[in-house]
Amino acid sequence: MNEPDLGATTGAPRDVVVVGAGPAGAAAAIELARAGLDVVVVDKATFPRDKICGDGLTTGALRQLEALGLRIEDVPSWQDVTDCFVTSPSDVTKCFPLPRDQGRFAAVARRIDLDAAVLDLARAAGAEVREGTAVTAVTEHAHGVAVEAGDERIRARWCIAADGMWSPVRKFLGVDRSGYLGEWHAFRQYFRDVGPIAATQLHVRFDADLLPGYFWSFPLRDGRANVGFGIQRGSKVTVREMKTLWPDLLSRPWARALLGPDATPEGPHRAWPIPARVDDVVAATERTLFVGDAVTACDPLTGEGIGQALLTGRRAAAAVVDAGPTGDAAAPYRRTVHDDLVADHRMSMLLVRAMQHRKGARTAIRVAGATPWTRRHFARWLFEDYPRAVVFTPRRWRRGTFSSPGTYRA
Repeated sequence: MNEPDLGATTGAPRDVVVVGAGPAGAAAAIELARAGLDVVVVDKATFPRDKICGDGLTTGALRQLEALGLRIEDVPSWQDVTDCFVTSPSDVTKCFPLPRDQGRFAAVARRIDLDAAVLDLARAAGAEVREGTAVTAVTEHAHGVAVEAGDERIRARWCIAADGMWSPVRKFLGVDRSGYLGEWHAFRQYFRDVGPIAATQLHVRFDADLLPGYFWSFPLRDGRANVGFGIQRGSKVTVREMKTLWPDLLSRPWARALLGPDATPEGPHRAWPIPARVDDVVAATERTLFVGDAVTACDPLTGEGIGQALLTGRRAAAAVVDAGPTGDAAAPYRRTVHDDLVADHRMSMLLVRAMQHRKGARTAIRVAGATPWTRRHFARWLFEDYPRAVVFTPRRWRRGTFSSPGTYRA
């Protein structure tokens, strides 16, 4: 690699520059700052900012947030969830209960609130945060990186790229995948004045024309709900048809009964792609570690990405801390991404194939809902209380793997 011209650089070299202040970048910054490293976070957005998302928080995500020290009261829209209602293509609904009196296993929170709260933790930990600052160039050299951010060139030993699915840092370093559109596409709209079902219950519905995708309704505070649907790219519904399909879905009798007669859209609908290719992506270059959507770490079965973003952000920070001033963080980080996520990714891909057809979806929900025992454990598995493929990866078994208590028990 060519040594960059550092003549325009201002300020002393930093330990780490984090590009992107969403959950992955903020989590990395929190851990790095708490370890005593000099960290600067840059993001082109100004927080709080909306992020298109289903807003659901799995047990895996909650465990990461609790470990970071996030307080529930700092997220105004936080809504606990205790049950998940899943409807099969044959219109049979099963209730999958999460454990009671053992802490929290699922929640819903608007990303505009959640992301701002996690970023505030990074500031409190000592990370410097620069909002409204776009990155226009990144260059690696033998001992670090040079990042053009705003009108400054920042030198650092490491770069952690948390800048989304179409990561500009990837493009600058020449490791992006041209034309990549993601594995899934999702469609979301907020509603207010929803009925008592949508206001208090989490619903997922597998209608035949969406398979292997699904419709969701996730409850929020004050009579609101996050409502939407996701499709697999290349499935029966095309991305271009999603906008046309949306009013049709909302007009179906089950949707009207779920949302209630007074439900009113709150703002426009929004759509976004979901990257899920962590088994086939460059996780790190010589001096840059990619995290969150930038490492395409979403779950291909559900589209969940917050837990994976927090996990990869924290893992990248740990790799940098462990490397010390002169060691290598890239190779250890590549290994931990593989060990943490690839087996679960491949398990989810197998299940996606099973859910592509009405019979597969119907059978899966019937088997999962067969007994109280299967319903309880399916709920914990669905909400990533333990890794997707942990049953088939005994090396990850620990005491309490399948029966550990929930989060935020205090």
